[in-house]
Amino acid sequence: MNVLVTGGAGFIGSHLVDHFVKAGAKTIVIDNLITGSEGNIAHHIDSGRITFLKEDVCNIDKISGEIDVITHLASPASPFDYLRYPIETMRTASLGTFNMLEIAKQKRAKFLLASTSEVYGDPEQHPQKEEYWGNVNPVGPRAVYDEGKRFAEALTTAYNREYDLETSIVRIFNTYGERMREEDGRVIPTFISQALKNEPLTIFGDGKQTRSFCYISDMVEGIIRAVQVGKPQPVNIGNPKEYTMLQVADIVRKLCLSTSGLKYLPLPENDPKKRRPDITRAKEVLGWTPKVDLNTGLIRIIEWFRRKDD
Repeated sequence: MNVLVTGGAGFIGSHLVDHFVKAGAKTIVIDNLITGSEGNIAHHIDSGRITFLKEDVCNIDKISGEIDVITHLASPASPFDYLRYPIETMRTASLGTFNMLEIAKQKRAKFLLASTSEVYGDPEQHPQKEEYWGNVNPVGPRAVYDEGKRFAEALTTAYNREYDLETSIVRIFNTYGERMREEDGRVIPTFISQALKNEPLTIFGDGKQTRSFCYISDMVEGIIRAVQVGKPQPVNIGNPKEYTMLQVADIVRKLCLSTSGLKYLPLPENDPKKRRPDITRAKEVLGWTPKVDLNTGLIRIIEWFRRKDD
């Protein structure tokens, strides 16, 4: 199998590359390294098991050779990153997605779009089902990511209808695991980094807002199953177990044996108050459910953070 992974040097993308290499696929990785790290895939580059192109998907419209599957994960994905790179985020979601869909059309390749739970915005439906259209502020600061991914979903669906291209869309809910960057602003690496240093954990708002956290191995399995099944309708991939930020902070402090206190800051504009996926469609269409609970996943990633800092 010949696979192209955009954003393959990023957190989720690099774990997906690991899967394809282990499966024996001939793998091409495209990443401009704005938020990704070559270190995430260095072991594959050194062994010659992948072809790495340090390029922007917005500047690529042709790839030589056969391609059977394109998994399109290129994009800044954390609020800190997409607020830092707003134009790059929107160009990737629009022009970058267009370019990758054109390559998929040329190669008659399967195409998977990594979308996001952010398409639901600050949801008024809870838990969120795929049929829910969302509550997004189109001119708010988060819109560069939220609306960018909504556009990418519409474009992907249009290629499926117009060109009979085999497409899949996964709406990724909060994912955590090894290779997360401490400084990317997402709650779990931030809490762990602060707790290991016995620094105050940053709580935005009152800390009662909720998220649902999916461990990376479960996420990769969900993405792979979506590629294999090849259904065009969006599918939520996430763990439906819901936690408040205060609960997560408490768990992290206990697992890190930390003396950290809490530091409260104002809630960012348009920050979702609740986030939990309805995964009925993932169960029925993909035969997928997450296996790793939050405590188990946190123990693994805390150990990884400790080893990394040694």
